[in-house]
Amino acid sequence: MRPRCCLLPLLLLGASARADEGAAAWSVHAQSTMIAQSHGDFPAPYSGPESLDPRYEQAETVTATLFLGRRLWPGGELYFNPEMTQGSGLSGTTGIAGFPNGEGTHAGSPHPGASLARLFLRQTFGLGGGTEFLADDENQVAGAADVDRIVVTAGKFAAEDIFDGSAYAHDPRTQFLNWDLMADAAWDYPANAKGYTGGLAAEWRTASRSLRWGFLLEPEEANGAGLDPHVPATGGQVLEAEQRYALGGHPGAVRILGYWNRADMGDYAAALRMAHPDVTQSRADRSKAGAGLGWDQELAANVGAFARAGFNDGRAESWAFTEVDRTATAGLSLAGAAWGRKGDTWAFAGAVDGLSGLHRRYLAAGGEGFIVGDGRLNYGTENIFETYYAWRLTDWLTASPDYQYVWHPAYNRDRGPVAIVGFRLHAEY
Repeated sequence: MRPRCCLLPLLLLGASARADEGAAAWSVHAQSTMIAQSHGDFPAPYSGPESLDPRYEQAETVTATLFLGRRLWPGGELYFNPEMTQGSGLSGTTGIAGFPNGEGTHAGSPHPGASLARLFLRQTFGLGGGTEFLADDENQVAGAADVDRIVVTAGKFAAEDIFDGSAYAHDPRTQFLNWDLMADAAWDYPANAKGYTGGLAAEWRTASRSLRWGFLLEPEEANGAGLDPHVPATGGQVLEAEQRYALGGHPGAVRILGYWNRADMGDYAAALRMAHPDVTQSRADRSKAGAGLGWDQELAANVGAFARAGFNDGRAESWAFTEVDRTATAGLSLAGAAWGRKGDTWAFAGAVDGLSGLHRRYLAAGGEGFIVGDGRLNYGTENIFETYYAWRLTDWLTASPDYQYVWHPAYNRDRGPVAIVGFRLHAEY
């Protein structure tokens, strides 16, 4: 698989802007990620407008991001992330609800394009409980902070920057590529087509627990580029509680998340009453609610396990993330120090996604969503396996071969299975 653009300028982006580890006023970092994927021919007796192409195809995405941070006053920081994107996922990022390329949300054009990924203000209020040092990192200015603190974030950012985190399955630029493994796929988290939102979030944090709340902007259209400014009539609220602990000296965490979204969404039941079901023709002021559970656990030195499970009510149309109403994922991550390759990671995981009864009936009647829709449906859960090996080439460059296998793509037993091979090159400065 040969990428369609030159990577060298992207891999060198920001090389002269390495952060000064001794400075506490600024944080300057950059990243670039190239992902190439392909699949061979697979069985498919029919296809629809949102189907994965059953013939051989390949696709590439490239992103490059600059992370600038500035401490403005004690506890106050401003962050600015311009981003360049190019490419798209397989079949135009359609045909699999648990899509195999997490960067496919950011890229969506064959030509390079620049956009504003994030611009937000973070204010931290110390509450005591001792101090800890926060190291210089992407969107984090180095400095000491109270262990007990309240952190308020306002502006443009990504919902998963703050919520539904995981030490082992969260970032498609460095970990699993599949959407199911970067977030709870049943959480239709507010975001535009590039994966970003705007709003307000607050976290109360102590040494062992966190409580997070956010009000986030919904897109104006399903998977649309623009964010809906009609607040508070539209928007998504999310509440998450996290408990951190140690088991036999090994750290772990449990997270419980609940959400409630409101937007101009269609209704599957109303669409099924139409001669030709089209959920976009039933849009009105509606809400969607759901919940999720996440778990991380270090099992031994260099071995970590994780799991997620989630659901939503499945009545209103999928609006922002993907078309999943029920999900369960689990996997293991192995650090390369165990075999003398410090910095490497080998990981593997499985995912099972499902739909509500109304959602599956809508697709079976020929309805389409923004990512799945084969024209008809022989329903089955969409089952996914993924494994990757992250090979640290240098301190700043990692190469990762990736393999995914999908049973019943787009919940259709009549199509697939399909094997997807991929390669990721990730640089960070």
